[in-house]
Amino acid sequence: MKKITFLALLSLICHVSFAQKYKAVRVSIYFGGGSYYIDAEQKQDIIKAIESIKDLSKYQVSITSHTDNIGGKEYNEWLSKMRSEAVLKQLIEQEIKKEKVLIKDFGQDNPLHNNESHQGRIRNRRVDLLFSPLNM
Repeated sequence: MKKITFLALLSLICHVSFAQKYKAVRVSIYFGGGSYYIDAEQKQDIIKAIESIKDLSKYQVSITSHTDNIGGKEYNEWLSKMRSEAVLKQLIEQEIKKEKVLIKDFGQDNPLHNNESHQGRIRNRRVDLLFSPLNM
């Protein structure tokens, strides 16, 4: 029984030290209405996020793209895809392989903020870039 408890405790300690060593890094890129343009400041935000990670091989990279509800469902699906591709292009320029990146385009579905207000729509026009530690 003591041996099992010891092994469970050792496993927990290893997991906690891994979690402390590798932390998730998130960057949100915001866009103007109908735009998928990434400006120089946003490019720098992406680069800083990448540079803050010591060993990218221990991370999963995911892109989730969103729009507000202006323009119709089909248009927003296209715009969401264009936004995620713009961020993916920046990752590739930083030598992150396309195959390593998971992409989910939500379009106008799954808004984080209320699209009834101007502020809510501004906050929904975004791509969330997440670097998550892999379970080891």
